[in-house]
Amino acid sequence: MSETPPNTLQYRFDGPEDAPVLILGPSLGTTWHMWDRQVPELAKQWRVFRFDLPGHGGAPAHPAGSVAELSARLLATLDALGVQRFGYAGCALGGAIGIELALRHPARLASLAVVAASPRFGTADEFRQRGVVVRTNGLDPIARTAPDRWFTGGFAAAQPAITEWAVQMVRTTDPGCYIAACEALAAFDVRPELGRVGVPTLVLVGSDDQVTGPAEARTLVAGIPDARLAVVPGASHLVPVEQPAAVTDLLVHHFTTAWQQPYDTGQTALPGMPAVPVPVPAAAPQPAPVAEIAPAAVPERPDGQPDRYRTGLKVRREVLGDAHVDRALAQAGEFSGEFQEFVTRYAWGEIWDRPGLDRRTRSCVTLTALVAGGHLEELAFHTRAALRNGLTPDEIKEVLLQTAVYCGVPAANSAFRVAQQVIREETTPAE
Repeated sequence: MSETPPNTLQYRFDGPEDAPVLILGPSLGTTWHMWDRQVPELAKQWRVFRFDLPGHGGAPAHPAGSVAELSARLLATLDALGVQRFGYAGCALGGAIGIELALRHPARLASLAVVAASPRFGTADEFRQRGVVVRTNGLDPIARTAPDRWFTGGFAAAQPAITEWAVQMVRTTDPGCYIAACEALAAFDVRPELGRVGVPTLVLVGSDDQVTGPAEARTLVAGIPDARLAVVPGASHLVPVEQPAAVTDLLVHHFTTAWQQPYDTGQTALPGMPAVPVPVPAAAPQPAPVAEIAPAAVPERPDGQPDRYRTGLKVRREVLGDAHVDRALAQAGEFSGEFQEFVTRYAWGEIWDRPGLDRRTRSCVTLTALVAGGHLEELAFHTRAALRNGLTPDEIKEVLLQTAVYCGVPAANSAFRVAQQVIREETTPAE
């Protein structure tokens, strides 16, 4: 372990001293132990470097309020060790750090893997709302709900030791550093810059991740020129913990085959570190899921043609939410059932799934069209969808101000009334 000045990070090394350096970055609320079950295999080929976020895992509580600042501290730590070039894999906030490194310091990065990540993590309000909860109640409410966000229900029920480990990991984090990390995620938005990521990139996601799921992963793959997608079945947000074997295999394959430029053998590294004192409890043996590194594919019918209805239903649920879609389909009945099938297949399976525009942009277009047509009921649930797709309340306000010019002040006035109510409902912290 390291002694940690304010401008650096707490870290540890595992693996051969003369091997290429591979960095593993943690998620918000976790410690480097989230990668414990990947290290034995990865350390056979790489000098594995893990770090803790400020105030996490007993690291000194020096808050960092931006992803850029966290990246700078990581580079300062590596510079002090003489590590100039490295591969990088990071989960969620750790993945954001990896994207930041690829954009601002491309010469340092040999290969990149981002796990459960997004070019923008929800809305800024969501993370600032979480900060309000922590300031008011401490980290206990966040800790108690962490397993619901991080693991599938079946895994959490079957692995009580790991579930409790997750709760304690969050509970022992410094609240001020946690809030600062929330602010960092609230401000993180690299959607316009993804095309400048020039390093080979693996985008890895759990199929059941409700935090940053396959939709966000597809946005990354669509935006990064040299990116491939791997969806791990039977896993939620902390996929390296829930499906360690599958994640390890995918990382080994990626970093073995996509390490850009030869490794600089002149780099230096620290001597070996002591063993991990408290490893992540081992899960019961389970079949390793199959996760293929490949572009996302449109489901096919038995005749080989794309199944646009299945695709559309999936997209519709991701954008509008299961509750809304279930309600619309249940109310359809025999009379309007074919219309619902048409909307799902054509609007959501054909148009919303096209790669030419991201979902955030499509939400802007949709809000404008609904205001122009006076469709206030649909404007309400598409305002919710816009928030889910990454628009902030301020950005929705800008869209509606634009409609006042081109659709008319009365139409915009009605739209503001509807959108304001929806935004208030969606962004007010739960008591």
